[in-house]
Amino acid sequence: MNVDEELHEHAEHAKQPFDKKVAATMAGIAAALAIVAVFGQLSATEELLSQQKASDQWAYSQAKNIRHYESEIALDVLTALKSDKVAAYKGNSERFRKEAEKIQEKAKEFEIESRVAGGKARRFHFGEIFLEIAIVFASIAILTKREIMWLVAVAGALVGIGFACTTFLVH
Repeated sequence: MNVDEELHEHAEHAKQPFDKKVAATMAGIAAALAIVAVFGQLSATEELLSQQKASDQWAYSQAKNIRHYESEIALDVLTALKSDKVAAYKGNSERFRKEAEKIQEKAKEFEIESRVAGGKARRFHFGEIFLEIAIVFASIAILTKREIMWLVAVAGALVGIGFACTTFLVH
């Protein structure tokens, strides 16, 4: 074996620990990406469900408002006719108004839940982006055998994990 061949062989062996280190990093990043992606999807689903609940409550409130206005109209007609049913319709009208107000409060609560879940989903999705970019840089590091690319991959992964972790601060 000549000197050039021997140097080349030693250089190849020296690169293998780097490849293993980067591959292990990629596996960790991929695992983090899977976790963040699942949480992102769950948050997005929670956002949509809360928004649907809010929409349902607003529709229910609108139905109560219609009933309130119908009772008001009936109350006006019965008052004009001097009917003995005036008291019953007066109670109905007030009940429908109060029920509509309570339903609207619940709808607003669901809207807040939806906004919070949406914010969490966006943070998870930004985390996903950085984790995916980190995997790309780790792949480049293996191909180019450049440690700087691996360090960029690690930094990107830390930023991605950081974004994902901030979702636990949002309430």
